[in-house]
Amino acid sequence: MQKRFSIKGVDQLQLLGFQDVNLRSIQQRFSTKIIIRGTDVLLDGAAAEVIQVEKLFSELILLINRNGKVSERDLETLIYLVKSISPATKEEDLSSVILGTKSDFIRPKTKGQLAYYQSTLKNDIVFVIGPAGTGKTYLAVAIAVAHLKAHEVSRIVLARPAVEAGESLGFLPGDFREKIDPYLRPLYDALYDMLSGDKLRQMIERGEIEIVPLAYMRGRTLNNAFVILDEAQNTTPNQMKMFLT
Repeated sequence: MQKRFSIKGVDQLQLLGFQDVNLRSIQQRFSTKIIIRGTDVLLDGAAAEVIQVEKLFSELILLINRNGKVSERDLETLIYLVKSISPATKEEDLSSVILGTKSDFIRPKTKGQLAYYQSTLKNDIVFVIGPAGTGKTYLAVAIAVAHLKAHEVSRIVLARPAVEAGESLGFLPGDFREKIDPYLRPLYDALYDMLSGDKLRQMIERGEIEIVPLAYMRGRTLNNAFVILDEAQNTTPNQMKMFLT
């Protein structure tokens, strides 16, 4: 099977590596013949493996577009992932890397998560409902960070009800910040998993990332922003109307 595609507009130094070190690593791991002429790539080999190599290149290009670079660990991880693709797997079922972190890749792991991710790419507003622990918040934050890194949005706003509907902060010890921090902690945890501490602090200081109680969203104008409302089931009807408008 032969497959031809273009890498025009892609940073070939990052894609192929210095003195083609990335290309040689790929060639050593696959028997498919890889021929690169200018911005054209020709793959020639067994059908199942050609699909894997094409997928590898598309994931590498996506990673470069989002993160600006490909590390040796990135390449090895992606090679491992594409080699796990079954020949019977349909192309539309293959999930894409959402975000590369310092230690791993974040990508949908279930059909539900894949549908969730694809919905965010096609729609301006997405509602997500599911049991606790199914990655709703984590995936949303990863998608938001990926959009910010790709300069598709200028900032991220993460909002959460400071208390559950009908509850009060009055009996908790400490000042206001000390009272609401435990409610916002899951959002900080997700961000620290995706960004270094210094990078996150810089982005918060520059206003590129905001983590705020829902009550502080009133009257805000959010242009070119990726906005996440976590634990939306704990909002009152009036709070939800305020958030959506």
